[in-house]
Amino acid sequence: MDAMPLPLALQKIENEYLLFGVAGLVTLVAFVGLILMPALSAYGRVWEKAAAGVLSLFVLAALVLVGVVAGLAIVYYYNDIVNLLHGH
Repeated sequence: MDAMPLPLALQKIENEYLLFGVAGLVTLVAFVGLILMPALSAYGRVWEKAAAGVLSLFVLAALVLVGVVAGLAIVYYYNDIVNLLHGH
């Protein structure tokens, strides 16, 4: 039995996009499991859970911002970093 071919939209996806998608999914699962769920389970009232959820979104935004700034710094100073590592 022959395997069904992938739809055309999935055939054009490059490996980098798949890796970034998987990395984003792993990050989202880690955020939910390590930050959001403990914050929500720590409180009993609905309004407390809602407030904890909103504050957890601020934590997520801060983590994303730190990652973006670190990535931009690496891209901007890439030549200096390479020269530093190679001892030039």
